[in-house]
Amino acid sequence: MNLLEKIKSLSTAHANDVVTMRRHIHANPELSYQEFNTAKYVADQLKSFGITPTEGVATTGVVAEIKGKNPDKKIIALRADMDALPIHEANDVPYKSKNAGVMHACGHDVHTSSLLGTARILNEIKNEFEGTVRLIFQPGEEKNPGGASFMIREGVLENPAPASIIGQHVFPLLPVGKIGFREGMYMASSDEIFLRVIGKGGHGATPELTIDPVVIASHIIIALQQVISRNASPKQPTVLTFGKVVADGATNIIPNEVTIAGTFRAMDETWRKEGLKKIESMAKTLAESMGGKCEVKISHGYPFLQNNPQVTKRIRQAAEEYVGKENVVEIDITLGSEDFAYYSQVIPASFYRLGTRNDAKGITSYVHTPTFDIDEDALSIGPGLMAWMAVKELGL
Repeated sequence: MNLLEKIKSLSTAHANDVVTMRRHIHANPELSYQEFNTAKYVADQLKSFGITPTEGVATTGVVAEIKGKNPDKKIIALRADMDALPIHEANDVPYKSKNAGVMHACGHDVHTSSLLGTARILNEIKNEFEGTVRLIFQPGEEKNPGGASFMIREGVLENPAPASIIGQHVFPLLPVGKIGFREGMYMASSDEIFLRVIGKGGHGATPELTIDPVVIASHIIIALQQVISRNASPKQPTVLTFGKVVADGATNIIPNEVTIAGTFRAMDETWRKEGLKKIESMAKTLAESMGGKCEVKISHGYPFLQNNPQVTKRIRQAAEEYVGKENVVEIDITLGSEDFAYYSQVIPASFYRLGTRNDAKGITSYVHTPTFDIDEDALSIGPGLMAWMAVKELGL
């Protein structure tokens, strides 16, 4: 049996255990930067495989290394995220979330359990490859400024620096068994915008005695779309969306202020900075021209994610070897964001997609929804696939 066949065999053999781990994590979700029990579970699983983890990295992160023969020859890194979302789960499944209002609606339970499965496989074949694989289980992917930034600050990409890093994410638009790749620009930067429009409240029947922040806020929301339509290049993917507007008045009460919250997405760091400046300037100036005031707060989030072409070519070839060329597909850019982008700004990185959809089983919901779930057949593929990518990236 060659190494590829051995990894496939181990991935299949351990699949039920990976499903069990996934279900445990899914049933016990924890929000960003609060993953204390999840981190302990991850560390305990690694120990049970004979791997010694380093706990408490960036508070709730876990890091471990699997050393093959000649461990200093080359080092690469594999990453998974562990946090859940503030969503109340609507699925009626045995592993439904036990924490009301918290749910693994983005597949981080899959990423974590899959990487644990990969770790187990790699540890069992460590005498058959050269180099070192660093495992990174990080907190806080779902919340600014992103747990990856803290992990990098703690030195997970140092002493020594990995030659490359690989990340995996579920993809509910892709059928189970399919794997998606894209070279170069892939995901957008993400910044959160908070506006506080201040006017002068009063009676709805005497608007002349007020400075109506509702009207000002309405003008600001419409006007700021010009940042996209008349400032961004039509060739430059950009999104500005406001999803929350609070005007706490009544049918006959004009409030003193209105708050607005939204997100700005871009795929170019220069335009990202320019766009944010224009948003702030336009919001303030427009409010002042109408007699009010607008306070602008910007929470700077993740940079755009760029998949290193060389790394992506190599792991794509590994995927073709593992699942067959017919099951490897090209995926389009997305204005979604991922804090894996931080790693891609430091070392060569590639972020690929694991198909988890199954129409026949009714598993079709998108991420960040109360009904998101996966076809767990993906967990018989994901661990071995990443293990094979890792040994190939080490230079097998």
